[in-house]
Amino acid sequence: MSDGDKSHMSVLLPEARVALFTTDAESKESFQALEKDWRFARVSLTVIDGDVEMAIKHYSSSQSPELVIIQTEEIDDGFTDKLESLAGHLSEKTSAIVIGPVNDVNLYRKLIGMGVSDYLVRPIKTAAFSDDIAATLIESVGSGDSRLIAVMGAKGGVGATVISEALAWHISSDLGQKTFFLDAAAGWSTLSVGMNFEPSTTLAEAVRAAAEGNEDSLTRMIANPEEKLFILSSGGDVMLDDHIEPEKFEALLKYLMGLYPVVIVDLSGGTAALKRAVLTRAHLTYLVSAPTLPSVRAARTLLHEIGDLRGGNNDGLNVILNMHGYAPKFEVPKKQIEEGLERPLSIVIPFDPVSFVQTESEAGKLGASKNGSEIVKNLLGPVKALLSISANAAGSSEEKNDGIGRFFTKRKTKS
Repeated sequence: MSDGDKSHMSVLLPEARVALFTTDAESKESFQALEKDWRFARVSLTVIDGDVEMAIKHYSSSQSPELVIIQTEEIDDGFTDKLESLAGHLSEKTSAIVIGPVNDVNLYRKLIGMGVSDYLVRPIKTAAFSDDIAATLIESVGSGDSRLIAVMGAKGGVGATVISEALAWHISSDLGQKTFFLDAAAGWSTLSVGMNFEPSTTLAEAVRAAAEGNEDSLTRMIANPEEKLFILSSGGDVMLDDHIEPEKFEALLKYLMGLYPVVIVDLSGGTAALKRAVLTRAHLTYLVSAPTLPSVRAARTLLHEIGDLRGGNNDGLNVILNMHGYAPKFEVPKKQIEEGLERPLSIVIPFDPVSFVQTESEAGKLGASKNGSEIVKNLLGPVKALLSISANAAGSSEEKNDGIGRFFTKRKTKS
């Protein structure tokens, strides 16, 4: 795995089972320490004392997990033959990592060619172990190279929805990325006005269809205002109802991230449960605040709560100060805001009521005006960095096959 920027892996990992076969005490300790990593909250970790032969025996009568890790002291042809035998007992969706005693480039290439996700050299440190397992699970079980972007306001009326709409328009058009945009506000959504469509469904119906795997229904719920922009045409929910289950909302996210390289969620009007579901998985978060004391205090509280949700990790979280200068006498100075938030402001947007109100009311693009184009340029900065990570990950993954179980299936087909 690349030693570059790994911030794209700072997300709650998908529900999965991981089994380690080893007799090495140090490897067991490093593996078991992953239980303290917030990303692994939904990952079941199992240690089995043994090697590849034990794995063959075990899975000859047991269901295989999403990831099997085999530690070996032997790296000769006998081991790879046993590994191929193991593949016959694994599901096609099972991935594999091998831990060996020496750095052997030829063995690495051979294992990768067989469908093994990675070859690691012991001793394995917990940090490296966790990153490698996370990368494998994201690639094989989770969203792969899809990126989830969350936008939320510290309080109402700070412009978060206009900013999320601008991101959707300009990521799809300016950056050429196939983008999906949805609003978590259900019946409170104003997206149909800002993006100029008639609501044809409800968020509740979309979530239900995703949970049931009804792709035909979901397809009919999607608007396509531009070539690479897709929108959930929701907004017809009963405003005073609150019946979106977080688990089913996660199913919708998983479905969308399997189809679209970029998924944007406007969390401004979402329930606390939906906000948690998205924030723990988001690769990039924009927290929008006004320069007033109530908004800044709310932003500070949210930063701490988001950090707690993510195990103290706020990678990819950007604080946007909007409406700067709209009431100078009553605004908190930028320096004091940064001191209070204990982090620099990512973007400062001058007060521009005409651009924001016009964009929201007339379904326009924020970047269409001179002032708006500068705002959009700044907003796209973190996205460009995120997508470059995605491109690197995609490039490296091309060298890898699917699961080791798939390798075995291919071999049987040829023979």
